[in-house]
Amino acid sequence: MRGRQVQLLRYPEGKVRPEDFQVVQAPVERPAADEVLVRNTWCSVDPGMRLQMRPAGPAGYFPAFELDAPLGGMAVGEVVESRSAHFAPGDVVVHAHGWRDYAVVTVSGEALRGIGTLRRVDTSLAPPQAYLGVLGGPGLTAYAGLLHVAGLREGDVVWVSAAAGAVGSLAVQIARLKGHRVIGSTGSDEKVAMLRDELGLDAAFNHRAGAVADQLRRAAPDGIDVYFDNVGGDHLEAALGSLRRWGRVAICGAVSEYEGTGAPTGIRNLFQAVANDLTLRGFRGSSYVEHRSAFERDVAGWLRDGRIRYRETVVDGLEHAPDAIVGQLAGATTGKVLVRVGRGR
Repeated sequence: MRGRQVQLLRYPEGKVRPEDFQVVQAPVERPAADEVLVRNTWCSVDPGMRLQMRPAGPAGYFPAFELDAPLGGMAVGEVVESRSAHFAPGDVVVHAHGWRDYAVVTVSGEALRGIGTLRRVDTSLAPPQAYLGVLGGPGLTAYAGLLHVAGLREGDVVWVSAAAGAVGSLAVQIARLKGHRVIGSTGSDEKVAMLRDELGLDAAFNHRAGAVADQLRRAAPDGIDVYFDNVGGDHLEAALGSLRRWGRVAICGAVSEYEGTGAPTGIRNLFQAVANDLTLRGFRGSSYVEHRSAFERDVAGWLRDGRIRYRETVVDGLEHAPDAIVGQLAGATTGKVLVRVGRGR
């Protein structure tokens, strides 16, 4: 048996292009003891994967992808063969060996700091692919970032950047469910309308339509208390200028820097953190896996009650996975970006 793999041909400089990848046919290995063979049905596309497409990623982050080898990334699939007493054929599982038709996955041990460790998913709560988005890493990142990193307090005004993305669109909804005034920013007028009309935000703006600091000031003339940062750069600088005393910043991404070729632009007003007793805290969803049970319980309940909505941008066919990440990094997608694997030839 053979299956397709998406491999990285070269480490991109600047913007990622489809020609930086190749799709190859490779023999499918059989599982050994303590392993299962999974047929992948959905693969996740995440902006942070761009950081692994460098010869050396940021210190402390997930390791760089190897060239001429299948990319990693989260995936959902069905166990087709098991050499473990803990899993059986037919189990629907989530794991960290995506971007290929078939994956041999080790049962014991952890992957991606626990967030990618092989586990079954409950498809009675939501469709399998939801465990790559609203009930997966992006959802946990939004949940933990607001409740455990920013520590939402009564009366907080919250700004979320990249608010139409997989993480941001959940963060704005969770903040609203907790009773806060919420502002979202995104990269198109169409997405702004979605944030206002579909997700019910109090204010939203297109960061391409003018200076971010000016637009934020108009949306929150009295300032903000929490900034959920997915973008970095001028967005973080704008937040520092609008945060009120004792404000908090939960930093989970800096997508504005991911495809840059020069030195990142420095923050010019960092002293505002001193002047206003601010807290800036970086975090990763994988550092809060211990809260996954509470997160899944709460979010599954909100989904069941129709209190949370989520969008997916679905790209059909594993061979089109490179196009999916190119589009995502260009800001052409909404919500969670997924590849429906389909059948290899």
